Amino acid sequence: MTQEALVTQGPLTTETGAPVADNQNSETAGAGGPVLVQDQLLLEKLAHFNRERIPERIVHARGAGAYGTFTLTRDVSQWTRAKFLSEVGKETETFLRFSTVAGNLGSADAVRDPRGFALKFYTEEGNYDLVGNNTPVFFIKDAIKFPDFIHTQKRDPYTGSQEADNVWDFWGLSPESTHQVTWLFGDRGIPATFRHMNGYGSHTYQWNNAEGEAFWVKYHFKTDQGIKNLTTDEANRLSGVDPDSHQRDLRESIERGDFPSWTVQIQVMPVAEADNYRFNPFDLTKVWPHADYPPIEIGKLELNRNPENIFAEVEQSTFSPANFVPGIGPSPDKMLQGRLFAYGDAHRYRVGINADHLPVNRPHAAEARTNYRDGVLYDGRHRGSKNYEPNSFGGPFQTEQPLWRSTRVGGVTGNHPAPRHAEDDDFVQPGNLYRRMTEDEKGRLVDNLAGFISQVSRDDIAERAVDNFRRADGDLGKRLEAAVLALRA
Repeated sequence: MTQEALVTQGPLTTETGAPVADNQNSETAGAGGPVLVQDQLLLEKLAHFNRERIPERIVHARGAGAYGTFTLTRDVSQWTRAKFLSEVGKETETFLRFSTVAGNLGSADAVRDPRGFALKFYTEEGNYDLVGNNTPVFFIKDAIKFPDFIHTQKRDPYTGSQEADNVWDFWGLSPESTHQVTWLFGDRGIPATFRHMNGYGSHTYQWNNAEGEAFWVKYHFKTDQGIKNLTTDEANRLSGVDPDSHQRDLRESIERGDFPSWTVQIQVMPVAEADNYRFNPFDLTKVWPHADYPPIEIGKLELNRNPENIFAEVEQSTFSPANFVPGIGPSPDKMLQGRLFAYGDAHRYRVGINADHLPVNRPHAAEARTNYRDGVLYDGRHRGSKNYEPNSFGGPFQTEQPLWRSTRVGGVTGNHPAPRHAEDDDFVQPGNLYRRMTEDEKGRLVDNLAGFISQVSRDDIAERAVDNFRRADGDLGKRLEAAVLALRA
């Protein structure tokens, strides 16, 4: 597929527009002499080359993305006043970035790892970012544990490699991780492509309607291509043959007009039901059973346009769950609360304070009106306007209309664990997940878990890891213990 040239034909120039006479030979003091520091083109090229990369994301570094369209197929005005969700048939431009979590920028796509599912809606009320994964749950409940968790997944500071000891030590000491680990080492732990997996908002969010009523909501994106996964052996072979397999598949499917799509669903919980629900509905390690809150189909997401420049549009794309629009807001989910700060802060460090000025990040269907000025890459968009509010010179003004409804809180400040509910338990849901598997799926789960746990060097760490699965389901624990012992022997 040929790409239209965006740089016009004509003489090559420097960044400041001066024509380049010779782009093949550095300027020297005579033939064969030393290079002169006055060679502006040489210095400019080398200096730019040294700075062509920005710091990679600490997590979700390896990714691919595409533009698309979200189409609303159901009236949801009873739950939210968001304008992009206001009319059946309404279309909203989107950008979706897929990613792996633990690997660095040069890692392979076909690995056992959660997949990021970060979706930007370019709405008429500003950009709305929904930052999720391909799993409905996560490893931990509280953002204060996130840096420690990620350190266990990354390279050990001494060995320079990911260490099974670190991974299973943390998971074994954090029983709340058992549900997500069961997902990760099951069949869906290695999707065949980005197109053949579901996406989830994972967190609980608030929707609020025009009458002032609030609801708790979870998002589901069900792939219309069907679920397809890779076995460990298939993934290992593919990673060696084509490390870019998932990125290539996404790009080529859109190029040939085979646009991937997802059916969008929500679960809705009335706010009044949250306090007395049988477990904490804001616990990111748990799902809401569909029997309690059936998924409701509300729309269709289609990806239909590839980025023209991966660095500009994928690598520099930024997402933050703090980017809400009227009618949508946060919940007391402690992981979400930490991410409201951490995502934006990461992008300000990594891309720059004016990252939101970049085409992929700025609003496409709305206008940004701020009093922020200056900083790296500031584009001068404000010209001579005043940089404070309120002012008497026609500047932007506050609306006095909050984006979301207030949430009732109370009690004494302190480092509190989340409130306990009647059936809060770290092992019920992973046990239920295991018991829903076929016998073949159970066998692969045990093999995948045992293969990794058997690499642990200390017996106590391995035993504690197995015990968490035993507490989820006795049969799973018994089979896993036998498999680990056989491999460690």
